[in-house]
This record gives sequence, C-alpha cells and structure tokens, in this order.
Amino acid sequence: MIQVRENNTVKVHYVGKLSDGQVFDTSEGKEPLEFTLGQGKLIPGFEKGLIDMKLNEKKTITISQEDAYGEARQDLIQEVDKSQLPEDITPEVGMGLVSKSSDGNEMNLLIVKVKEATIVIDGNHPLAGKELIFDLEVVDIQG
Repeated sequence: MIQVRENNTVKVHYVGKLSDGQVFDTSEGKEPLEFTLGQGKLIPGFEKGLIDMKLNEKKTITISQEDAYGEARQDLIQEVDKSQLPEDITPEVGMGLVSKSSDGNEMNLLIVKVKEATIVIDGNHPLAGKELIFDLEVVDIQG
C-alpha cells in the first residue's frame, strides 16, 4: 500500500483545532489541501504528521508550538502613537493592520489594546504560542 513520503504531492482533508476544541481552520465543504511535502509551505509538524500515512487513512495529530508557529515573541508587541495611523482609521481591539517596511515587506498586525493616545499592536502570528490539533485524512498521494 502506498504511504506518504517526503517529496510526495498529497491531498488532505483537515480540521485544525486549539486544545480547547475551537476550530481555527478546516477544509470541510471545500477542496482538500494539495501540496508537496518538503517545500516548507506548511508548518513542520503538519508535514511530519503525514509521513507514513496511507491513502484514505484518518488520524489526529498534536503539534507543539515549536513545530507550529513558535512561541509568541514579546518584541513583536509594540505600543505606537495613534498619529502614525492613517487619518481615516478608527482603531478598535481586534482590528487588523498591515505595515510596510522600507524594503517593501508587509507584516500583519493586530490591535490588542486601544489607549487615549496610543495603540498596542501584536505582530505575532495569531496561532503563535499555541499547541495545534489536526484531524487529517489523506485522499490522494502522487509521486
């Protein structure tokens, strides 16, 4: 029987959950996720969890924060003056912002606190510092 190996292209149905059971992403009702292992497009723990799975096999994996999005970094949480925001924005907790660096790279930010003259923004990935649980089903293996 064919098993998932490094460099295979696979199609996978998945449900991603946090340890409290909250679903943060799923392929349910959509096409399965298709990718080639070993290209670094997905978090390491997701790819490791698929190795040796067979066609149509289902399993649940738990991915540590180290093999997911890493630890939340304090240096990515900053307080900035509201005057640095575009005038047409009224900042609210939970609002997403995009910051462009001088070299053209974009960074997604989340407003986590609004004060009188400043806001606190968080540049961590929303799933940083979290253990992730995935229900997986391999629906196709190529190569």
